[in-house]
Amino acid sequence: MDYELIAAVDLGSNSFRLQVGRVVGNQIYPLDGLKETVRLAAGITPEKTLDAAAQLRAIDALSRFGERLRGFAPGAVRAVATNSLRVAKNADAFLPEAEAALGFPIEIIAGREEARLIYLGVAHTLPNPGTQQLVMDIGGGSTEFIVGRNFKPLQLESLYMGCVSYSLRFFPDGRVDKRSMKEAELAARRELQGIAHAYKETGWEEAVGSSGTAKAIADLLELNGLSERGITREGLDELRARLVRAGDAGRLQLEGLRADRIPVLPGGVAIMSAAFKEFGLERMEFSEGALRLGVLYDLLGRYHHDDLREATVNQFMQRYTVDRRQVARVSMTALKLLHQVLPESRAPEHIDAQFLVWAARLHEIGISVAHSSYHKHSAYILGNADMPGFSRRDQSRLARVVLGHRGKLERVSLAAHDSADWLMIFALRTASLLHRARDDDREAPIEAALTPRGFQLTVAADWLEGVPLTATGLDDEVRQWAAVGLELKLRHRRPKD
Repeated sequence: MDYELIAAVDLGSNSFRLQVGRVVGNQIYPLDGLKETVRLAAGITPEKTLDAAAQLRAIDALSRFGERLRGFAPGAVRAVATNSLRVAKNADAFLPEAEAALGFPIEIIAGREEARLIYLGVAHTLPNPGTQQLVMDIGGGSTEFIVGRNFKPLQLESLYMGCVSYSLRFFPDGRVDKRSMKEAELAARRELQGIAHAYKETGWEEAVGSSGTAKAIADLLELNGLSERGITREGLDELRARLVRAGDAGRLQLEGLRADRIPVLPGGVAIMSAAFKEFGLERMEFSEGALRLGVLYDLLGRYHHDDLREATVNQFMQRYTVDRRQVARVSMTALKLLHQVLPESRAPEHIDAQFLVWAARLHEIGISVAHSSYHKHSAYILGNADMPGFSRRDQSRLARVVLGHRGKLERVSLAAHDSADWLMIFALRTASLLHRARDDDREAPIEAALTPRGFQLTVAADWLEGVPLTATGLDDEVRQWAAVGLELKLRHRRPKD
């Protein structure tokens, strides 16, 4: 699929951003952008739920974004949510309304996936991406640190500290003094100590800041003569001192200080100061590249058959020493069955077909933990590991399909009986049963179809008589599907006289 225009939506903890880009070859040229200051992080309650006011602000912003995106093809838009929705316990309940307002699915991405996408965006704006870079992105609820070279991240981390959360925690009502600034910096340095040694060992030639806090600090330093270019240690120390003397960011008399940045500036300055001290930095350049640009380039890579998810699946197969011949057999049979029950899945790059193949290739990774109940181990790994390119929802879907490929179907948590996930589970479950012998015998003469209440398998009776273990397994499948309220009918096809 080729799109002239693609769009990325970044549901950050401080701001929501929309970026529209024009695709020319392998490059993306920014065409239009929108920003809404939503401050989701400020709406996270002590019970880790997103309060009603923050939800309303988010829905209003997403409705405006949805108006701008009207007419875009579903595959041309990717929306990602970050730390606040990662931690909010009611995120799953909020997402349907948010997606309805935007008009497109929203992925909640893991912290390291956020860091990877940030680096991808920054690297595409650097004059020389071959230089080894330390990239720092202070968001509203988390801060990402990446060391990378040539579009490849070497270190990725996301720490639970951000300009909104730190401003609320250490500078309530906007009050700033020496003690509160020192406490905020020390808290940030404690977070950084866990990664500083490994990052220093990897090393970098240049430090780069991205996103709103880095831009705000760089602008304040440059516009007020505190730095000639970017963020310097001396300029940052002076900004910090002026902030403490003012006692409130709103009282700062500095050119370029925007009203929407005032409430979160103290937390951002504290985190930036801590990073300069912990990493021993003297200077940091600013890059316009950020998460939304990284999302656009990641989206472009998927169209150009450079899908990171495919690379991640291959890496997992290697890491967990998967029997590649076996998963190839299962993949081919499962895909054939899916095509029979869902004909539209034959279309190139159909998302359900893609997920089924990935699930088939990864369904045995749990054997590396223990053969007993290996499907549970496989599902746990897929649901909890860092999987670059996959959102949290993607990983949950993979885990669900893999968990359901054997054992009791009642363990699978799926509300709707017409969910495409049931089709994938049916296909993978049947395929793994048919290939239990792990040999290369001829393809099983079996056909699948949908029925009003579930599935039907038509099996050659003479073939089935020669595989009694498989016949017993298929009979058990009838009982397993009945336990979740779905029908599996077995029809024996006999040779014509």
